[in-house]
Amino acid sequence: MIVTIDGPAGSGKSTVAKLLAARLSVRFLDTGAMYRAIACSVLNSEVSETDEIAVAEIAESVQLEFQGETLCLNGIDVSEQIRTPQVTAISSIVAANPAVRNRLVQLQRQVGQQGSLVTEGRDQGSVVFPGAEHKFFLTASVDARARRRHRELIAGGSSLTLETVKTQLAQRDERDENRAHAPMKPAADAVTIDTSGMSIAQVVEHLVEQVAK
Repeated sequence: MIVTIDGPAGSGKSTVAKLLAARLSVRFLDTGAMYRAIACSVLNSEVSETDEIAVAEIAESVQLEFQGETLCLNGIDVSEQIRTPQVTAISSIVAANPAVRNRLVQLQRQVGQQGSLVTEGRDQGSVVFPGAEHKFFLTASVDARARRRHRELIAGGSSLTLETVKTQLAQRDERDENRAHAPMKPAADAVTIDTSGMSIAQVVEHLVEQVAK
């Protein structure tokens, strides 16, 4: 069984997917972390994120491996490094690179062949796993998403203002929704859920009920 959860940044999909996987006793695949790892590698190499050929070469050359909840990039734990504002700022630019997406789609499908999982991202139900048994698209107003992301960043020691976070989310939405290759949109058969007025626990319970049907 494969459950896909797609949606924009700050919609709660990563947290919800992780908790849902635990409730269903299946694996959790954080595809956003994979794109962030490529972005992290781009930053470390000092290659411009807009140099599509160089970024594609990096994506082809790196080794990504999940060890439990730990993501290793070329054998090094980057679980914290990929959450920095610097990585966040370029991750959607890197993710718009068709070669990067093709490479990671291959890796994600390989993980899916190993058994049941809950996977989250922006194109899991529409591109990566079009035959998934359960597909969800989580959304929320940009204000609600900005508040959630701002709380996370502040808890992690960031000094970014709420308005800056809101602007960054709006810019990322624009890039994700309008990129030429695999734009972010709900799969035709996905269930769309607006989480603006819902707690994480409420969203998880709703999804558990949907899957149980």
